[in-house]
Amino acid sequence: MLLRHAADVRESEVTPHRHYLNRRKFLGLAAAAAAAALPAEALAGPIAEYRKEAVTVDDKPTPFKAVTTYNNFYEFGADKADPANNAPGRFTTRPWTVAVDGECARPATVAFDDLIRPHALEERVYRLRCVEAWSMVIPWIGVPLAAVLKRFEPNSKAKYVTFTTLLDPERMPGQKSAILDWPYTEGLRIDEAMHPLALLAVGLYGQELLPQNGAPIRLVVPWKYGFKSIKSIVRISFGETQPVSTWMKSGPREYGFYSNVNPEVDHPRWSQATERRIGEFLRRKTLPFNGYADQVASLYQGMDLAKDF
Repeated sequence: MLLRHAADVRESEVTPHRHYLNRRKFLGLAAAAAAAALPAEALAGPIAEYRKEAVTVDDKPTPFKAVTTYNNFYEFGADKADPANNAPGRFTTRPWTVAVDGECARPATVAFDDLIRPHALEERVYRLRCVEAWSMVIPWIGVPLAAVLKRFEPNSKAKYVTFTTLLDPERMPGQKSAILDWPYTEGLRIDEAMHPLALLAVGLYGQELLPQNGAPIRLVVPWKYGFKSIKSIVRISFGETQPVSTWMKSGPREYGFYSNVNPEVDHPRWSQATERRIGEFLRRKTLPFNGYADQVASLYQGMDLAKDF
């Protein structure tokens, strides 16, 4: 398969979801079968029991089939179907550790269960808006990012938080290509990371994350474009300077640090004014901050959101 740099891909080449589903109907059945085949111990960890304290939207959730077979996860390939094809069966997520370091009083490398277990898991139904002008609504299960970060006591120099994905080309075959600068990194300003809507997700639809969805732990920042929601996290670092994320390196004209959903700022290759919700035929207007303006707009008061995109 030919992999091309994101800047070389035209909007017309992004796979239409209706064609994708017709071409790969069997993937939904395969994903369902894989979920049903999960060993009992895989569901006996911290997600076995969770508090359904839903932060929710009124939107109808996107079907499980689409959520688990139509994915952006370049570590497993650039096509929307590649993660569901290439991740299950080869991407093991136990054992898993997350290193937390940088400007904090209590740096540590923590096993996944120990990172999550002290916190009550919550269900949150969030919109996910992708830069290619499509969106989903997903029932995530996770813990507030702020609750986890505070355990490591970031100091006064911690102005930003950087997240890093696992680097393992044998388990993540997409990393054998030069399509991006691996490992994948993303960043937030510390006040963004501490916002109550920011979530470290460990599950969706009542079960543990599948590999193609970012197992075992991923970031969900619902007011930002989906590429900000880094997957399969192995490192969290507090820093004093703004990090340069993977997509900023790849296409600085197209992907800014803030990555807030702003319908008034078009991507250089397509409009962001409307979006198509996966599973729907008609397009809908894109909402500022993906519909979460009431909760998060104050974070950016006084900023030029066209310049700081």
